[in-house]
Amino acid sequence: MHHSGMRALLLGTSLVLTGCGVTYHSPTVQTQAAGLDVQVMRITASSVKQANSAPYVPRSLPEAFHAVASGTGLRGAAALPEIPDGPTQTREMITTKLPPQLATQRYRIGIGDEVMLVTKSSASTIEELGGLLNAQTQRQGFTVRDNGMIALPDIGQIAIAGKTLEDAEDAVFQALVAKNIDPAFSLEITEFKSQNVAIGGKVAKAGLVPLSLKPLRLGDALAQAGGIVAEDKDATAIRLYRNGTLYQLPASALRSDAAARNLTLQADDAIYVDESYDLDRALTFYEAQITAIGMKRNARLQALSELRSEISVQRDALDERRATFKARRELGAETRDYVYLAGEVAQQGRVALPYGRQASLADVLYDEGGFDTRTGDPAQIYVIRPGTGSNDTKVTAWHLDATNVVNITLATRMQMRPNDIVFIEEQPITKWSRAFEQAFPILINKSVNGDSGVP
Repeated sequence: MHHSGMRALLLGTSLVLTGCGVTYHSPTVQTQAAGLDVQVMRITASSVKQANSAPYVPRSLPEAFHAVASGTGLRGAAALPEIPDGPTQTREMITTKLPPQLATQRYRIGIGDEVMLVTKSSASTIEELGGLLNAQTQRQGFTVRDNGMIALPDIGQIAIAGKTLEDAEDAVFQALVAKNIDPAFSLEITEFKSQNVAIGGKVAKAGLVPLSLKPLRLGDALAQAGGIVAEDKDATAIRLYRNGTLYQLPASALRSDAAARNLTLQADDAIYVDESYDLDRALTFYEAQITAIGMKRNARLQALSELRSEISVQRDALDERRATFKARRELGAETRDYVYLAGEVAQQGRVALPYGRQASLADVLYDEGGFDTRTGDPAQIYVIRPGTGSNDTKVTAWHLDATNVVNITLATRMQMRPNDIVFIEEQPITKWSRAFEQAFPILINKSVNGDSGVP
């Protein structure tokens, strides 16, 4: 065939195709299809809000992906040995030797303390906050675990040990905000168990006096222990063991010496009210306190070992549940939400919407490699969204013109919904090229057959 004849054939392709009975159908978005009414809506900065108003809650990952392996806390770590009785009396002059007065320190929450979340509207627990913590409402608050955290159902673990009450409250608030919850609440300490002062000897009730938000004074601590029961206050010594140093004062000084009465105590102070000036029994008491510290440490080490074993078991169980879920998802046994890719996309198929978050049109396009601008028409990008309920015969085709690349920012705002179809039309030159590519062998064949005389 001469070149002039070939040029004529190319210029008259559409006519020749029609004459030869060859047609090429290019997929397009039409306003009527299969009895469905199609409304084409241009994606703009204002209309994208309308598109996103369609309700959709992304599917969530199973609880196993949110849970953290944690033990149930330490056991027996706060046990103390019995406090010995006071010694017998022998008279001797008692000199006063007091430790330096401590600057007032704000109470810092410690391991073993119990806290409670309370709404501002009433004195009930946070159970009123939409059932967020229903699993915890039957308990008296939350115990600070050995790792310094409290565990809130549906929220997770929050570190509050070593914090002041205000800082701990802020940490809880930030954790709730991170879960898109902004409740009105306050944090209270209901049980002070982490920091104590030991009192023994000639008091009505020997034992531990906890430190609390209010600084603990020497006079108040003795009052909480039931007061001094020694008959001769002038011949009775109050001895304070602190950080390896022994301090003392006569019991009678509590009435006359405000500085002694208001002496601020600190955690792990040991007080012994002594009617003898022989320190043997007092030393027995302090040795018992030192032994108690050792016992607590040993008990803590044992409990930590048990806790690690328990956490290991829980972690293995979590890993097994997560692996099972992943296997079910790969085998298609888990229900998923999908959008579908058609037309001039990198690869036609379906894309699963992510767990726990919204996906945009840009996510769907560019996670899958986008589209080929050589064949796809950036001016004709559509999100075809079927109607639901009583509007199931209506289809909306959201149209994005990305010839101006600035409009791709709209694709980052356009949220996907289950069963959306992302469709990109062909370039006009692509339609002509593909039509010619399919028709050319037929045209050549007819031309050859015509030249040879074959009908």
